[in-house]
Amino acid sequence: MSKKKPSYYNHNGFLMPMGFPIEGFTSALNYQAQPSDIFLVTYPKCGTTWTQYILWLMQHQGEPLSASEKLETYIPHLEEVGKETIENLPQPRVIKTHFPYELTPYHPEAKYIYVARNPFDCVVSFYHHTRGFIKHYNFADGTFDDFFECFISGEVDFGDYFDHLLSWYEHKNDENILFLTYEAMKNNIKMIIIKIANFLGGDYLNCIKNEHTLNKIIINSSLENMKKEQQRWSSNRPENMPSFVRKGEVGDWKNYFSSEQQQRLIDKFMIRTAGTDLKPLWFF
Repeated sequence: MSKKKPSYYNHNGFLMPMGFPIEGFTSALNYQAQPSDIFLVTYPKCGTTWTQYILWLMQHQGEPLSASEKLETYIPHLEEVGKETIENLPQPRVIKTHFPYELTPYHPEAKYIYVARNPFDCVVSFYHHTRGFIKHYNFADGTFDDFFECFISGEVDFGDYFDHLLSWYEHKNDENILFLTYEAMKNNIKMIIIKIANFLGGDYLNCIKNEHTLNKIIINSSLENMKKEQQRWSSNRPENMPSFVRKGEVGDWKNYFSSEQQQRLIDKFMIRTAGTDLKPLWFF
């Protein structure tokens, strides 16, 4: 029996969600990065919204978004909205993207925060994300087994997980790139917030010097609080689908993978990351 696949726009081999305007991708590639820009870069479902909200909170002394505000208004998704929307934002800008390194607009003075997540939990979260956004993917009745085959083949939106990860990992020691992991954020979010503040400097660093403000950032960016405020960062999803902010756990993949799937992804991980020091980041 043939496997069901999500539907995508295909931009010369680069897959994108159908809900994203085609011109958004094209114009995003032509955006000229500015020296004051801050790019938040992830492969999908690797801690994007969490980090995005932390940056917002750091900009606003730990105060959460109001009921009428949307996070994407202030930290938009480059390849969804296109360059004109980004250019209309006041500087300094914070810009979200899922682009691999070679497609991301670059300026040597701009700063780039990259968040990586282990591929096992990533694929599970990506599966639930994909089936939940029906207009983007037409995959509501797709199974995890269906999606796993797409993921391990690199036939998902924003490309192959390993291509993406390696493209940024090669630059992890660049002065203007901060490489983080989702697992480190789960383990010690306070340490990560301080690391982000030191990397960005300026107002970001000043805000966390106040212990009360730092604690507000930690509390308001917690999974519990983000689940309460789903409307801040997700489109409406059908009631029978998992919420946009779902579990946020490390190790949830064990509830989904067969032993054969586990071995196949381990094998691909070992082959693709050979010669790097990526393996110690995650323990399977």
